Amino acid sequence: MVELKNLLVEKKDNILVITINREKAMNALDDETVTELQHVFNKHKDDEGIGCVILTGAGKAFVAGADISELAAADSVKGKAISEKGLKLMETIQYFPHPVIAAINGFALGGGCELAMACDIRLASEKAKMGQPEINLGIIPGYGGTQRLSRLVGRGKAMELILTGNMVDAAEAHRIGLVDEVYPPDELMDKAFELAKLINSKSPLSISIAKEAINRGLDMPLMDGCDFEMNLFGEIFGSDDKNEGTNAFLEKRKPNFTGK
Repeated sequence: MVELKNLLVEKKDNILVITINREKAMNALDDETVTELQHVFNKHKDDEGIGCVILTGAGKAFVAGADISELAAADSVKGKAISEKGLKLMETIQYFPHPVIAAINGFALGGGCELAMACDIRLASEKAKMGQPEINLGIIPGYGGTQRLSRLVGRGKAMELILTGNMVDAAEAHRIGLVDEVYPPDELMDKAFELAKLINSKSPLSISIAKEAINRGLDMPLMDGCDFEMNLFGEIFGSDDKNEGTNAFLEKRKPNFTGK
């Protein structure tokens, strides 16, 4: 059993809120925090009592980076192990069956930017700052940053951000497609809950399958992705949610989805 020392986890209705709570360390992703995050996502993977997850940070940071003291003490073997563990967490979040919304309340740098990019939707406070400054430490991103950033903002902009180590503010992050929406700081969590509630009003089965179609399809050539979508489309036609959704539309009533 993993004891949660660095996370606050609570359910609000059917929304799971995970807050990284290492405020004195600007919520840096040390080994212990990565372990705790992996544990929480694994624990709730099959939890039918939740719809969306909101991931955020305490204080002025979402996650200000990795724990530099751990990186400084690592050799090549340990460095690869650190990357492997972080990449596993990012993959777990990306392919988590429920949507994960990043509420980026402040600094999201290095591993924090990578953590946000692994989420499905990114909402940012106007005070947020994002970037991959690993180059300033003589290293490169190791939690998928070179791959996810280029897929989100394009090759050239990803090259610029990673090779310079420059940060971008929330407005620029939105302009280049790194975040999806920007809100005043005091509205961020309300907007995250508003979005989560809207998503949760839809078919849980459709949400999960749509997320899988997008994530898996992006790793395939276009027509292979379309074939993958076609198979999932056919599969969902055998579901109760499909019958409920189409019948509710025809009967002009609100659907009552069960996720089956």
